[in-house]
Amino acid sequence: MKVTKFGGSSVANATQIKKVFKIINSDPERQIVIVSAPGKRHAEDTKTTDLLIRLYEKVCANLDYTAKKNEILQRYGDIIAELGMSDALLSTMDDTLEYYIETYRDKHNRLLDALLSCGEDFSAQLIASYNQSQGIPTLYVSPKEAGIMVTDLPQNAQIIDEAYEKIYQLNDYEEKLIIPGFFGYSRSNHIVTFPRGGSDITGAIIARGVRAELYENFTDVSGIFRANPTVIKHPEIIKEVTYREMRELSYAGFGVFHDEALQPLYKDRIPVVIKNTNAPEDPGTLIQHDREINKENVICGISCDKGFTVISVKKYLMNKQVGFIKKILAIFEDYDISFDHMPSGIDNVSFIMRTSAIKGKEKFVLNAIQKKCDVDELYIDDNLAILMIVGEGMYSTIGTANCITHALAKDQINLKMINQGSSEISMMFGIDLEDADKAVIATYQYCFSSKC
Repeated sequence: MKVTKFGGSSVANATQIKKVFKIINSDPERQIVIVSAPGKRHAEDTKTTDLLIRLYEKVCANLDYTAKKNEILQRYGDIIAELGMSDALLSTMDDTLEYYIETYRDKHNRLLDALLSCGEDFSAQLIASYNQSQGIPTLYVSPKEAGIMVTDLPQNAQIIDEAYEKIYQLNDYEEKLIIPGFFGYSRSNHIVTFPRGGSDITGAIIARGVRAELYENFTDVSGIFRANPTVIKHPEIIKEVTYREMRELSYAGFGVFHDEALQPLYKDRIPVVIKNTNAPEDPGTLIQHDREINKENVICGISCDKGFTVISVKKYLMNKQVGFIKKILAIFEDYDISFDHMPSGIDNVSFIMRTSAIKGKEKFVLNAIQKKCDVDELYIDDNLAILMIVGEGMYSTIGTANCITHALAKDQINLKMINQGSSEISMMFGIDLEDADKAVIATYQYCFSSKC
């Protein structure tokens, strides 16, 4: 069995949905399909999920939300009309929106989750109905019926392990199953959404639950590029990448596949292929547990993400003070701050975190560190970008770090810090924000050419 997921661009309009129809029905192994909410139809368009957020904001502000609700319904109405379907489904969608608004009007977190779920839920109902109308035995299956039981933290659902036993029962169906992505149900019967982009997570959960042989993730590109195509002109597509490499690349800005979706797949070693709805014959990028390493594919990808803050601490004889780092970590915990990297020396340590994690708390955190740790120097810099060079082959290949630093030095890019994880599959370079794109271009030219 294959579990197949289609992203927002793949279900944005009737033309795209007809492509989805052709893909899922061309292969009998594509038995379970996960769908996203309709995405943008053109560059200036608004995603359905964003329209639902605006509807939520109208309701919370006690404003007239009718026009915004009708705009959402019109998105589906246009698709239904172009597919030649009955518009009876629109009345059901309208009733659902009104029910959630009436039920959760005074419970804003619950209201947001309920409304957000509608994007994927309506999409699944529409596609299942269309597929059935074309003579293909098809069922819409809600996340509750599918057994997607999750924790009860709004907008941050996590699958509960015992749910997988119920999900496995999806194998008993003979029809093709269309399941909405992005949300599940808690034990208290509340709708709870995964983080944004969570349809990838739903697909991964279902793939693991039914013990699929392959998880196909269809989007609007023919695989994962080695670097950001808005920075590098016509970058190569990665043929194969490991779970660990993909996790590193996703963290550092690769948005094709949600990084949290790897966790369910990694445990049971279920491979993933990223494919293009508009060119389904293209091989795409295969994500799996291992890959063969040769001199041409030591490095699989280069990513640079912005929006990082670094807190640097200096204390003479820091390495002799037992519990010094523990004190700082306790302060981060007190202010609910997570950090991503911690490069250090014998008398200094730096903590790199997303700027969003510490925004508004900077002054309090610095004061607490100074008071509890009596440091010699302490400063914060929120003008940081993180360049990630990722590849399973780096640990066994001589000269990789030299190649990268040479490329950066040649383009006069100053390195604020360097860190290599214990896994040795990635190298992190802290650079100035204004050097981000320049650094990607410099390293790409060296890493994927004869210069390296």
